[in-house]
Amino acid sequence: MSAAPRQLVLALDHAESFAREDFLAGPPNAAGLALIERWPDWPAPAMALVGPEGAGKSHLAAIWAEASGARVLSAKLIGETDLPGALATGALVVEDLSPEAFDERALFHLLNLAREQSAFLLLTSRAPPAGFAIAIRDLASRLRAVPVVTLAPPDDALLRAVLVKLFADRQLAVDESLIGYVATRIERSFAAARACVARLDQEAMRQKRPLTRALAAEILRAASA
Repeated sequence: MSAAPRQLVLALDHAESFAREDFLAGPPNAAGLALIERWPDWPAPAMALVGPEGAGKSHLAAIWAEASGARVLSAKLIGETDLPGALATGALVVEDLSPEAFDERALFHLLNLAREQSAFLLLTSRAPPAGFAIAIRDLASRLRAVPVVTLAPPDDALLRAVLVKLFADRQLAVDESLIGYVATRIERSFAAARACVARLDQEAMRQKRPLTRALAAEILRAASA
């Protein structure tokens, strides 16, 4: 007898909208949103958005890029990029700046070019750039001078709103009891919320069961066993 075919659960990408209307605002990210919305009236031409993974840095950067015409550049590619071209619109986002993961000379050159051209820079990072171990002293000084706006981990209300949005992004209709159950049993972070929703969705598909609070409890208990 031939074995019954196994169900395959495909790891599909789920589109995440970075439109302004899809940004979930709350006290933890209020300062970041205020910075983006007050542009070009910034306290300095170069600003840094700092916060944990999934806190909304890329979403805010995308909102600003849309408003300012900024191009978006990964920090690890600074040394391989035509920097005058990157600044051609007068605004640039440098994403995911992290210690020892960028070309120091190229970043120093970029900061100098931006100053000479009166261009705006928005840096995103998980940690304040002023605390990076930098070999080039003048670059370290420049980074210490960049004002920082911090995004905090989500409070309870924002975490619940994020969970609702993450489920909706996957076309999953869930009730408030499931949202409340999950919110009190995961780490208070956007990254944990994203990982949990992905796991619940995958397991519900694998088991061919509707995603209910009871099923979520089973899955989370099994994951923590």
